[in-house]
Amino acid sequence: MTHDPYADPDVQRDGRSAVMRRAVAVYLRVRRGRQIMDAYRKGYGDSRGIEPEFEGWEKEGQWPED
Repeated sequence: MTHDPYADPDVQRDGRSAVMRRAVAVYLRVRRGRQIMDAYRKGYGDSRGIEPEFEGWEKEGQWPED
């Protein structure tokens, strides 16, 4: 059983090339989003906490009274 791409209503309305361009654009957007999320995980996923040179600075912050 094969799928006839010309039977699809989007292909009939917009043409095969337009449908393929949209599909590729969606794929590239999703792939780029995954790459960004991977970069965030790599950059911020380390659970070491604050670096030693910044230890003690958290006590210097001023927080508003509730």
